[in-house]
Amino acid sequence: MTLTPPAPHPAEIVHEGGPPGGRHVAVGSAVTLGTPGNEPSTRRVTIPGRGTTTVLECAGPPGAPTVILLHGVSMNAELGWAQVMRPLARHFRVVAPDQRGHAGGIPAGHRFSLEDCADDAVALAAALEVDRFIVVGYSMGGTVAQLIWRRHPQVVSGLVLCATGRNFVGSHVEQLLSMAMPAMMTWSALTTGFTADVLRPTVLGTIGDSRTRGWTRAQMSRTSLGSALAAMQAVSEFTSHDWINEVDVPTVVVVTTQDRLVPAKRQRRLAAAINGAVVMELHGDHGACVTAPEIFGRLLVIACRQVTTSTLGEQTSVDERADDPQDEPAHTGDLT
Repeated sequence: MTLTPPAPHPAEIVHEGGPPGGRHVAVGSAVTLGTPGNEPSTRRVTIPGRGTTTVLECAGPPGAPTVILLHGVSMNAELGWAQVMRPLARHFRVVAPDQRGHAGGIPAGHRFSLEDCADDAVALAAALEVDRFIVVGYSMGGTVAQLIWRRHPQVVSGLVLCATGRNFVGSHVEQLLSMAMPAMMTWSALTTGFTADVLRPTVLGTIGDSRTRGWTRAQMSRTSLGSALAAMQAVSEFTSHDWINEVDVPTVVVVTTQDRLVPAKRQRRLAAAINGAVVMELHGDHGACVTAPEIFGRLLVIACRQVTTSTLGEQTSVDERADDPQDEPAHTGDLT
């Protein structure tokens, strides 16, 4: 998907380094990405009793269901979701916050907590007067999405869990933390002045396009390395193994089949543990949300529409190949 900006007005402030094919165009405190109309816009939202966060959103059609998008560790809402929001907004109201401790999110405080992230998202929905919503979580965002259902089931109408798992014991996430955390604990100054962009090759893999690589670097540099590693520590300690089988809302699990950070077999075990989960396969690495946004965005629309129309039943699967943008999804289930 390409976001094309309008011609700058003399009163506008243009920020280079936006999503590939577009720039940020800021008018006062409002920020838009791309052309006027139903495009992502950014604003700061104060969540009573919790703090203020940056939110990327699209209004969507009148009366449309709301989708809340939760990005992965070391990322932010713009990097994780800006390139896929426009197709989603044809069908849904779309809300994507910067999560706690990341970029423009609420400061993490003493200890990063995924439970705090879950409660933040629910409190944000309440502040936006959203009673129920579909939760879409990518990587770390997938763990937060699971916790939202666990802690606040009454607000969740469906789950879309992407590139994530029930736990990360023995995963590359845990291995990376086992090397980084001892140094952090013995010398906290180690991460001072460094940003989450240090983790870019590990988290997102190879990014061949120079424009996308530069934009990604700029976005990941908005989060400190210390905050990103603290979030990774929380992810490495997460487990839903004992309760994920209790999920009682329509669920889609998007499996990134070439994922080196969260292996596909771990993602499939998550799907197998959830009654009636639909499995969709995207043939890409962990950074597919950034490196293959058109394919990922198309699949995400299918996934979100699936959870709005399906009822719990037998597992089915959908295969969406990121290596050929012309491929249509091969359905082994009714996704209309």
